[in-house]
Amino acid sequence: MSSVGNDQKQLLFDYSFGLTSESESTQAQALISSNEDAAKIYSHLQALLTPLDTWELEPCPDELAERTIVRLVACANSGHEGLEELLADEQARPVTVKIGFWRNFSEMVAVAAAIMLIAGVLLPIFNRERQRYWKQRCQAQLSSIFGGLSNYVEDHDGRSPAVTGKPGRQWNTQCLYLPLKLGYIKDSALFICPGRGSSRAAKFDISRVAEYDDFPLRRYVTYSPRKRCPDSSNAHRFYEGPILSDRNPIFDNGASVTFKKRLDQAIMRANSRNHRGKGQNVLGHDGSVGFIKIRLVAEDDIFTLKEGMGCGDEVNDCEMLPSHEADILLAP
Repeated sequence: MSSVGNDQKQLLFDYSFGLTSESESTQAQALISSNEDAAKIYSHLQALLTPLDTWELEPCPDELAERTIVRLVACANSGHEGLEELLADEQARPVTVKIGFWRNFSEMVAVAAAIMLIAGVLLPIFNRERQRYWKQRCQAQLSSIFGGLSNYVEDHDGRSPAVTGKPGRQWNTQCLYLPLKLGYIKDSALFICPGRGSSRAAKFDISRVAEYDDFPLRRYVTYSPRKRCPDSSNAHRFYEGPILSDRNPIFDNGASVTFKKRLDQAIMRANSRNHRGKGQNVLGHDGSVGFIKIRLVAEDDIFTLKEGMGCGDEVNDCEMLPSHEADILLAP
């Protein structure tokens, strides 16, 4: 079942246990209907869970429930390491297995129900911790990128590594690649958001950096830099406001080829795919990094132009630039 990625398998698992949000449930249903392997995985999960439909659940003793919740909360508050320690302790606990343990079907279902109870409590906690960990790592990477950009600015008379571009040209990320090529940023992996799933392995070979003027493939950079107004005379370090963010969802097709897309309400409201649509980290001109759950900064959509990018408009990956400096656009 190689056609189903790890993130998709996680989505199917969460969906089977009823742990998905409304939007994630829609994604799971679309995946199941369009992918034969995904449908098989979902079918197997449903078959495993079906016996539980006939089990009459009995209330859990209050004392056991309280002890369980207290321990889980304490471990959750201590972060990812605390949860791993809890699992390690439980795995090391000696268990005596007796012949005839599965005396009847009802005992088997009872154990399955207990597993579901544990999964229902632990999996959401693990998922939240994982998302929070990726978000924090992403913020640390953006801060590191800003450090390299700042050093570049100091060595170039206060000018940022901006490439203005011209309307009609293919999108470029040279303003990010230039500091990498000149050695101001040492690690190409910094340009891959850790919450990106399979793209985390798409690290660009730093030994070949001098061979190119831009990232050779889009999968090597999953952040979107701010586009500059062609007529700008701004010679300061950076424009005020956001200068880099998790990748713009409008132009995120996960490929290196050109494409065309007609904008609709869904894509106009979507957050970056880097963090599963939960929001995006945004790097400010002062080095601050914040996570926002909507696409607005100072009432400006950071992923669209104020003119020429609305519902019904068709866009491709050719350069579309702001007509004035106050219009924020982070792309591609």
